[in-house]
Amino acid sequence: MQDDKPLRVALVGHGFMGAAHSQAWRVAPRFFDLPLQPRMDLLVGRDAERTQAAARKWGWAESAIDWREAVTREDIDVVDIVTPGASHAEIAIAAFDAGKHVLCEKPLANTVEEAQAMADAAARAEARGVRAMVGFTYRRLPATTHARNLVAAGAIGTVRQVRAVYLQDWLVDEDSPLTWRLQQDEAGSGALGDLGAHAIDLAQYITGVPLAEVSGTLATLVPTRPVPETDQRGTGLGGGPADAGTRGPVTVDDVALFLGRFEDGVLGSFEASRMATGRKNAFRLEVSGSRGAISFDLEDLNFLGFMDYTVPPDRQGFTRIMVTEPDHPYVSAWWPAGHSLGYEHGFVHQAKDFVEAIAAGTAPAPSFADGLQVQEVLDAVSRSAAKSSVWLPVR
Repeated sequence: MQDDKPLRVALVGHGFMGAAHSQAWRVAPRFFDLPLQPRMDLLVGRDAERTQAAARKWGWAESAIDWREAVTREDIDVVDIVTPGASHAEIAIAAFDAGKHVLCEKPLANTVEEAQAMADAAARAEARGVRAMVGFTYRRLPATTHARNLVAAGAIGTVRQVRAVYLQDWLVDEDSPLTWRLQQDEAGSGALGDLGAHAIDLAQYITGVPLAEVSGTLATLVPTRPVPETDQRGTGLGGGPADAGTRGPVTVDDVALFLGRFEDGVLGSFEASRMATGRKNAFRLEVSGSRGAISFDLEDLNFLGFMDYTVPPDRQGFTRIMVTEPDHPYVSAWWPAGHSLGYEHGFVHQAKDFVEAIAAGTAPAPSFADGLQVQEVLDAVSRSAAKSSVWLPVR
């Protein structure tokens, strides 16, 4: 039963992630019986005309060009942050100080120091009843949540090995423009933080065990790229048409490879690449255990691979579980069995879970402390790569 009191939301940022989050806030209260009614009150962006257009398109009541309006307005309850990582800390900490609940996209920040400050601010705010959550959305797909439940229930026995790869190819063209995602001061890191953060979080979420130490290597395969002629973000790196005559340095990695040892001694291998020709969004995770295994592929997200090693050999092998039954996580609110869900549904489930945590006064997951821990793994990988792949502790 919904409470009559609305939950007034401000979204800071309106690009790709802004569209995904807007869709989530629109849809969540229409499919789930939420205890509070999210209301899309304010959309914030840098350019007034583009922000107004996005607000009209997605159904936000108002727009603004200064994130401080979202923080200082008394009629805003939630600040949802989908900006580049360089601005996460400033916005989130100001929102906590103003008593706002905060949802922040991953990775939590660009540095461990920023992430620590954000986690500390979240802890202080939690004591006042303010909630915070990091947007590791892939946790909230029915297949990945079901995978965690199976592992936690002992369905694959003792976990022995983890393999995770996240592969994209949108940077294969050497003349792709030099956007903010390729600049360390804006993005923090490249494939490691953008894609590797998802692999780290999902591996830890499904196994229930954090990484303890890592050994990594990073590579920038295309060191310079054309500087955009137009500046859609006010920085000269907006992703507009490229000027063929001017190239600037890429200051983040294109490929990240690392090994990890979990706290229980289990080994994991991780790969993140934005140069994997032919792979559009291939996020694959496999967990092998003493009694079986699970496998997940984001490009086939309505299915979970499951292998039961306890059955006779003539019946062994991976089976494909179609995760669309009402008994599967989140699915009962959607369509009849066998009707597929998509990428955007994870964001809807994220909004649902965040609203329910706010209403119940409970701590949502993943917390900012969880986001800090992932940041520490990313930092350890970067430091290891700088020291010829030496093994380093996460903390």
